[in-house]
Amino acid sequence: MDWAVILAGGSGVRFWPLSSPTHPKQLLPLAGAKSLAEETFERLAGFIPPSRTLVVTGSAIAAPLISRLGLDPVNVLVEPRAASTGPALVWATCEALRRDPSASVLALHADWAIGDTAAFASTAEAALFAARNHDRLITVGIVPSRPETGYGYIVPGSPLDDTVRMVARFAEKPDAKTALNLMAEGALWNSGLFAWTATRLLAEIREHTPEIAPHLIRLAEGDVAGFFAAVGAVSIDVGLLERSQRVAVVPGHFDWDDVGTWEALTRVRSRDQRGNVVVGPVALRGTTDCIAWSDGTPIVLVDLRDVIVVVANGRVLVVKREQAADLKRILDDLPPEIRNLPV
Repeated sequence: MDWAVILAGGSGVRFWPLSSPTHPKQLLPLAGAKSLAEETFERLAGFIPPSRTLVVTGSAIAAPLISRLGLDPVNVLVEPRAASTGPALVWATCEALRRDPSASVLALHADWAIGDTAAFASTAEAALFAARNHDRLITVGIVPSRPETGYGYIVPGSPLDDTVRMVARFAEKPDAKTALNLMAEGALWNSGLFAWTATRLLAEIREHTPEIAPHLIRLAEGDVAGFFAAVGAVSIDVGLLERSQRVAVVPGHFDWDDVGTWEALTRVRSRDQRGNVVVGPVALRGTTDCIAWSDGTPIVLVDLRDVIVVVANGRVLVVKREQAADLKRILDDLPPEIRNLPV
């Protein structure tokens, strides 16, 4: 049967001061009225039931996720420590296999914005079918809409059928010129939406991922804490997909955004006639292409362009839009009494 694994860890520091360790971006309504996690969960409706949906997260937000998603607590897997996506997905896949010896797994993140739910579901089902039919690790590549420099790319190789192709190579976040060249080659954005059978993933981990493979026995023995204490922190991309020769790609024809910075709101939310994104009590005068978010305190922007203004959790952030991706570095330089938000 098909299972879903939703990765819901991380603190989303690039959405400071709205996000915090106990209220990270996946719990925030960044793309619409509901939180990103709720939208992700509802996106699975109709083809993977809640009983076969596992959520991997940290202890700080496990309880809010259980409450908001209405999940059985046994389906929320709390990591003893954050060790990137490799160990998290291996653990969740082993858990699906323990409950269902025929498990196929769809892996996704809780912090995406998806424009076409029907197209997403169709592509996800196609990826799961390809994983079983071709016995491959499947990644979904999004057909690019722009030469994005913040995403990784997948270059498709030889075809396995009309829609599934082997992965020729992965290309990490390129500069603008390289991104244009990759698009001309037919490269796709590496979305992080994956599908595999549980048995194939574990076989490939044993062969290609020394950071994890020696410690699988601990999971087999039920020693989750020991597994996380022993494994190396490694992403599934670096630790396996870039090493394995059994990786294929299915194209995704739907709007997708990983909502990584404040700048993403200009893509996932509606804008006014002057290109502004506004949430909360905000008044604009002569202002163009700005992002303004207030959690309750009225704010006024006058004659500004390309600026982000956020008032939340007793903090005020004013930054140029072009610096949104550098917010983590900016926060690291702040005094703790300003950076650390009230609990």
